[in-house]
Amino acid sequence: MVDFANPERMQYANGETPSPHAVSSSMHRLLALSLVLAALSSCERAQQTSNAAPPPAPVTVAKPLSTDLVEWDEFIGRLDAPESVEIRARVSGYLEKIHFREGSDVKAGDLLITIDPRPYQAVVDRTAADAERAEVRLELAKMEAKRAKNLMESKAIAVEEIEQRNQALAEAEASLRSARATLEQAKLDLEFTQLKSPITGRIGDVLVTQGNLISGGSNVSNATVLTTIVAVDPIHCYLDVDEQSALKYRELRRLGQRASALDEQIPAEMALANEQGYPHKGVIDFVDNRLDPGTGVIRSRAVFPNPGGLMAPGFFARVRIPGSGKYSGLLVHDNAIGSDQGKPFVFVVGQDNAIKQVPVEIGPMHDGLRVIKTGIAKDDRVVIEGMALVRNGAKVNVTEEREMKPAMQAQAAPVGK
Repeated sequence: MVDFANPERMQYANGETPSPHAVSSSMHRLLALSLVLAALSSCERAQQTSNAAPPPAPVTVAKPLSTDLVEWDEFIGRLDAPESVEIRARVSGYLEKIHFREGSDVKAGDLLITIDPRPYQAVVDRTAADAERAEVRLELAKMEAKRAKNLMESKAIAVEEIEQRNQALAEAEASLRSARATLEQAKLDLEFTQLKSPITGRIGDVLVTQGNLISGGSNVSNATVLTTIVAVDPIHCYLDVDEQSALKYRELRRLGQRASALDEQIPAEMALANEQGYPHKGVIDFVDNRLDPGTGVIRSRAVFPNPGGLMAPGFFARVRIPGSGKYSGLLVHDNAIGSDQGKPFVFVVGQDNAIKQVPVEIGPMHDGLRVIKTGIAKDDRVVIEGMALVRNGAKVNVTEEREMKPAMQAQAAPVGK
């Protein structure tokens, strides 16, 4: 009999008392057995816990937004002025006064620069006197001719004298016309001493300062450039359309699915380098008549209003134009789209709350949402939050159903809110 509680009273069956070493060894074996049994019990409980099904993952779903869509193609363009003028002197002289502030807006007809007019005023006065002298001579010639005509009726004058007086009259008339033409030219030269803006736009800096002698004339190479003016409202944006896009647009035109800029103006939208979206609305009003064989692009032009003068010639801009006809499409949150080996998919929740991984064909962004061309229907419930917690075929717990709304930030709003 072994009494572990009182080792001094322990005896074997034959009546012998065990040694202390034997008692200690038996106790160690019993303790080890107890630990093994406890470990086996813990493993059994862990196995039972692992075999239990996990709770359904919580997800938020939304139905795709169904709307009429037009795909847009984006190009890079550069702004340019619809009108640009170099202000050159038509007459020579000393620059007397500058009437504008550099870089300011000017209107057509505004006085810009004055050239010293005094020499040209003197020419006008002299030619005006010459014209008056010619008028007096013409009056005298008319009287002489009239007198000769009266004398001819009484045969008191020779025929040669009559002819001479008629020739003198014709010469006086020609001299008067020449004097008047010279006077008009002198007046023009005097007028050209005041340089006025031919267009409305924004003026540049002064290239010749006050007091300098400037050269003028009809020869452009000799005439001094004084400043420049560019029109800024409206403003042009030139863009290069690649050959593939041009062929696509012409095919859509042939099929009657999209208007062509070859026939009419089509909408265009633009954004500057620091702008989000496409806030500027305009039209494509010109397409070149040939494709550049060196670059493989066709030059096109868009026109945009610029009432505040925000845009200036030379700026780069992003321009988009319709790249398809109108069609009915579905929109979903861009974050709801996953990728499996480069192929896009979405998780759709069935009626039994089971997840189904559906491959989709995606299109461009539209109002902050992604266009889905094929793969889902408008009544499908698409997972938009909790995608990382689900897998194909698993059950989920739909905690919230939202409504997809178009917005630049692509935010989905709760239904009814």
